[in-house]
Amino acid sequence: MTGMDISTSGSSRIVVVTGAGTGIGRATARAFAAEGAHVVAVGRRVGPLAETAAGYERITPLPADITADGEPERIVRAVTEAHGRLDVLVNNAAVVHSGALGSLSPELISAQLGTNLVAPVLLAQAALPSLEASGGVIVNVSTSVGQRAWPGSSVYAATKTALELLTRSWAVELAPRGIRVVAVAPGAIDTPIGEHQGLTPERRAAVREWQLAHTPLGRIGRPEEVAWAITRLAEPAASFVTGVVLPVDGGAVVA
Repeated sequence: MTGMDISTSGSSRIVVVTGAGTGIGRATARAFAAEGAHVVAVGRRVGPLAETAAGYERITPLPADITADGEPERIVRAVTEAHGRLDVLVNNAAVVHSGALGSLSPELISAQLGTNLVAPVLLAQAALPSLEASGGVIVNVSTSVGQRAWPGSSVYAATKTALELLTRSWAVELAPRGIRVVAVAPGAIDTPIGEHQGLTPERRAAVREWQLAHTPLGRIGRPEEVAWAITRLAEPAASFVTGVVLPVDGGAVVA
């Protein structure tokens, strides 16, 4: 695999972050790199990945479609061949398509299931031997709305709720193998997700107004604040924490 030539010291952790081209994924890749980890930034688009890595010599872009056949195995193989290990897998990549029941096409349903749920399962499965060898960590990125109703985006919310159940189940299943599994559930965060949904500026403004009204801290969160939670849960000092889903949502879930 070209571009995967960063030398790795025995004390440096190797981290894979999916959906690393923008938003929470970009902030997370940079946060790990700033702490001294070597980060493999995975995403579909070359340009945004290059922007994520700009100025961060410890970030290596790896363009990949995590939903394509054989890609989870290829990603893990590329990482282990280049670095010899894998310590943290951050399942962050996700897509969201709005649509009420009665308007959902099979294509929109499949896209969300494939990226948000199936790909994290297959990536975690491919990474298991490496994570067991390193006593590693899986961090799943969910959403605080997964614990509440989300009319109009029910399939997206359902995939994230399922990811939380996987988090708890894997935490128990993989504990004897020395692997921790945790999740972070962001609330309203300043990311391009609205643009990626194809929402009009007016619709995005309406969504933000609703989010602000339902967030007790009264503001939109920053990707760096979610990245902080991800890096803290993944660090060795959190070695007795597993199976937890940590909301990072300004109090939205409890309001």
